[in-house]
Amino acid sequence: MKKDKLIFWIATGFIFLFDALMPALTSHTEIAKEGIRHLGYPDYFRIQLTVFKVMGGLLLVLPSIPSRVKEWVYAGFGISLISACVGHWVVDGFGFQTVFPIIVLGVLAVSYIYYHKLNEKQIHPSFQYK
Repeated sequence: MKKDKLIFWIATGFIFLFDALMPALTSHTEIAKEGIRHLGYPDYFRIQLTVFKVMGGLLLVLPSIPSRVKEWVYAGFGISLISACVGHWVVDGFGFQTVFPIIVLGVLAVSYIYYHKLNEKQIHPSFQYK
């Protein structure tokens, strides 16, 4: 169980830092504004995306949030990362900017899988001994 918790918190912590904290701290910079413009999105989308990413990150790391809400957060982050991959591929072609969101999606999947492993063990304590 300790190993599962450690894997979950490392993966979830990475998602929180990368997809919630970093946008909160950098979304107002000229590089971020130009990045959104470069992909063809309006500036209000940058603000909206940042707000939802920060909210989603907080909902993932707070333990008292119902699991149904967390499911929606995982789905939202997944859609956001797939959309980032597609957007970069269409505008810039295939490159690191296209692959990086898929790498982060893999980390998100690890967080999601271990979130459910930990929930199963809390609901069914007998699973701890298998």
